[in-house]
Amino acid sequence: MRYTTCIFDLDGTLLDTLDDLTDAVNFTLRRFGYKERSRDEIRLFVGNGARRLLERSLGGTPENFEEIMAFYDEYYTAHSTGKTVPYPGVMELLRELCRRERKVAVVSNKQDAAVKKLVRRYFPGLISVAVGQKKGVGPKPAPDSVRAAMAELWSESWECVYIGDSDVDIMTARAAGTAVISVDWGFRSRDFLMQHGAGTVISSPGELLKLV
Repeated sequence: MRYTTCIFDLDGTLLDTLDDLTDAVNFTLRRFGYKERSRDEIRLFVGNGARRLLERSLGGTPENFEEIMAFYDEYYTAHSTGKTVPYPGVMELLRELCRRERKVAVVSNKQDAAVKKLVRRYFPGLISVAVGQKKGVGPKPAPDSVRAAMAELWSESWECVYIGDSDVDIMTARAAGTAVISVDWGFRSRDFLMQHGAGTVISSPGELLKLV
């Protein structure tokens, strides 16, 4: 089947954000007197949004968690493009999808303002809709954000494929009723994805063009 609509996860799928995320988490941890985390630890903590990332990094939710959360959000939003880059082949993939007149969106558990900033910064003119976490929209794996993107694109679930790098993305696609393609160049390995129910796993952006 050829899909009319490709909905992408952002971190670990289109953008390698790990270094900026690690720097923001550790800057926040130092500010509040907590032990820093390694890059590999942060890699395992991402996927469920900033709140869960901080909870895992802190080892819990201290009484001043909301203060810590607000500090992290402000710092990361201001420093989210220092080391972040698109994965190799992503720009070529998005340009080809546009040439084929596919509808393209991003759905992420990152805060909505940060998602829109990153999409404008790295993918100008290539992505029609960008949806991040905000009040009133359930975070992935709830289907709310994917359905919001589909509504903006005037797409039905049967014509959409969701592309992501985590088990959260697999669960999200199932909840939204879309097809799913997993990628193994991001924050989770092929073995991990297969163990969590992935059906199709690709290892380079170019492979996606054979499937959509």
